[in-house]
Amino acid sequence: WSTVKTSVMPTMQMFNGSKAWLAIFMITFCGLVAYFVNKARSGKKLWVREIAGLAAIDEAVGRATEMGRSVLFVAGIQDINEIQTLAGLTVLSRVARTAAEYGAQIEVPTCRSLVMAAARETVEASYLAAGRPDSYQPDRIHYLTDEQFAFVAGVTGYMVREEPAACIYMGGFYAESLILAETGNHIGAIQVAGTAMPSQLPFFVAACDYTLIGEEFFAASAYLSDDPLQIGSLKGQDWGKFVSVVILVIGVLFATFSSMGNNDAGFFKDTLDYMQENMLGDAGFFRVVEAESMQVGDNS
Repeated sequence: WSTVKTSVMPTMQMFNGSKAWLAIFMITFCGLVAYFVNKARSGKKLWVREIAGLAAIDEAVGRATEMGRSVLFVAGIQDINEIQTLAGLTVLSRVARTAAEYGAQIEVPTCRSLVMAAARETVEASYLAAGRPDSYQPDRIHYLTDEQFAFVAGVTGYMVREEPAACIYMGGFYAESLILAETGNHIGAIQVAGTAMPSQLPFFVAACDYTLIGEEFFAASAYLSDDPLQIGSLKGQDWGKFVSVVILVIGVLFATFSSMGNNDAGFFKDTLDYMQENMLGDAGFFRVVEAESMQVGDNS
């Protein structure tokens, strides 16, 4: 039997102390994003690494113009509420404007009706911005079907019949990625792909000329849009990732030095425990030192 010496009473707190480091990380990351967004809005040109696949888009559209063939753009098979589809439509805006300036025809088959409506508005706005509203043909941005392989069958049938000079795939793809990429490779088209689907990236890398891998796809949409909000958010998130990598490297070094010492105490061990229990755990900002307690039992 245990003897109760003191009673425990709950006290209301304004802030959950176990989430202190989470709050610090959130304030730091959000502050970086807000800082770079304001910096971009003020007219400061933020540097973004040039991606080879973006430079190849102008080359691909120019080749299609010289050959008198069309440019095929596929924005994935996901609906309009998916972030990859929105990023693909941002790239479509740049592709359509380049096609309007060069006088090339662009073909955009879609797998969702809402994506078709958004793609038509995007392409029309690009043609207006390029000063070629008379060249805009809404019938070339059309809806096929919601079925996955029926959609890819329709797209590949168009590719075999019309043989577009450039095929651009930007969005969320599944098993149809290899079918599209292999068909485009068979007809000899320049292919530029971008997706955040890890399982489909190997097929695009193997069959396409240029591939935007993972976050490069979202960075491309921000870079092409030239929107201060997107550019500033991209820059702030990159700095937030840099801070996370620095903390990770420090933790690895402290864990290495602690294991080399072969002791259970010391500066490296204490710091490593603090990072694990407080920064990554729920122990709060201050380290709690637990006092040793002795348990008295009945041996009878």
